[in-house]
Amino acid sequence: MKIAILAALLSAVSAFVAPSVDRPSTAVAAERREFLASAAAAAFVAATPLTANAIRDYDNVGLLGGSDIVDINNANVRVYLKMPGLYPTVAGKIASNGPYKSVSELYSIPGLSGAEKDLIKKYESRFTAQAPQADYVIDRINNGLYR
Repeated sequence: MKIAILAALLSAVSAFVAPSVDRPSTAVAAERREFLASAAAAAFVAATPLTANAIRDYDNVGLLGGSDIVDINNANVRVYLKMPGLYPTVAGKIASNGPYKSVSELYSIPGLSGAEKDLIKKYESRFTAQAPQADYVIDRINNGLYR
C-alpha cells in the first residue's frame, strides 16, 4: 500500500516539474501519459493481494462439537460435556492420548477402568476418527475458555 501511495505522489509531483529541454507540448504530454500509465499499473500490481494456499474451511467442522457425532482426534475436551459421565475424566483421557486411527483404539487407553470403558461403549456410535488437523489438535485439551 505504501508503494501505491508513493507512486501516486511521485506521479503527481512529476506532472508539475518543468522540462529541462524545450520540446513540443505534444511530446511532453505523451511522455506524461506514458509515465502515469506505468505508475498506475505499478500501483495496481502493488495493491493486488497475493493469494494464500490456506485451508479456509475445515470440511468436518461439525464434528468438532456442532453435531451428535464427535471427532475424537480434533474435538476439544469440552465437547464431551454433551455426553453425561465422560467429562472431565474420560474426556481428558481421550483428548490427551490421541491421535487415534480408529474409534476402537479408545479401549486401549492406559489407565482406563472398566466403568470408563463401559461409558465409551455407550457413546461409541457417536465417535469418529478423522485425520488430525494441526489447527484443532493444539486446542484439544485446553481451548483457553475459562469461567
